[in-house]
Amino acid sequence: MTGAGAGAALVVLYTGMMAAADGITKFIAGGYAAPQLFVLSSALVLAFTLGAARAQGKSAVEGIRLRSVRPMAVRAVLTVVASVAFFMAFRLLPFADVFLFIGLIPMFAAALSGPVLNEAPRPMAWAALALGAGGVLFLMPGGLSGAQAGHGWALLAALSGTGSMLAARVIARVERVPLAQVFWPNAALMGVMALALPLVWKPMPLADLGWVAAYAAALFAARYVVAEALRLLPAYVATPLMNLQFVWMVGIGLVAFEEVPTAGTWMGVTLVIGSGFWLVADESLARARASRLAAALVAE
Repeated sequence: MTGAGAGAALVVLYTGMMAAADGITKFIAGGYAAPQLFVLSSALVLAFTLGAARAQGKSAVEGIRLRSVRPMAVRAVLTVVASVAFFMAFRLLPFADVFLFIGLIPMFAAALSGPVLNEAPRPMAWAALALGAGGVLFLMPGGLSGAQAGHGWALLAALSGTGSMLAARVIARVERVPLAQVFWPNAALMGVMALALPLVWKPMPLADLGWVAAYAAALFAARYVVAEALRLLPAYVATPLMNLQFVWMVGIGLVAFEEVPTAGTWMGVTLVIGSGFWLVADESLARARASRLAAALVAE
């Protein structure tokens, strides 16, 4: 398999892992409160992270040490908010409907990259964001008056998730600490959720504990798989492929939860995915123009 073929295969694997983690979240949300899932799964992710540091020949402290304390604090807080908001969204909305809000994250990132990263988005980015926002409205045929609590949670999850991603990029500009980027947000999530755990704890059978372990393993593995995929495949190619997550989510929703997406969901997803392709194409064309201009200047 070529590098590009391997990269594409890893992206497909990544989308499957993320959809599986989301499916487990929806399953657990039906019987348990958010703190129970996140305390147990975060503890496992922390153990996986420290084990990965040892496998790389580093001590635990070396593997999670970083200098960007303030950006990491922001990332940790936003990760906690996004995790709880997604949990509530999966509890209240059909599985595939949440994908529309997940699909908006790249467009929110494009819109917020100006004030956060001093990377001013081009007009086409704003147009793509408007198109994606129109896609979300297909979930509410009656307009915004048809919005439900689940839509509010999903929107909060998308916005806070975008903020967490932008904070991660701020950190990555200064230092390359992938294990720390996994460890500290999950440590914050576990710490905050542990405060509420005694109030909501329910005994879990061994099978449900197995699902929590599978959730933690899927999240941890997905982060490593996508990093390798982006090493082998250009981001402008990988990003549209990540929309395959919707296909996985439809399949899981149908088989596990007997949910059939409505016509509005299909139309909304079409607009969100189309706006994502538009955003990627605009970025690709801009880079090509910049490369030709640089080549022309060198030739002169």
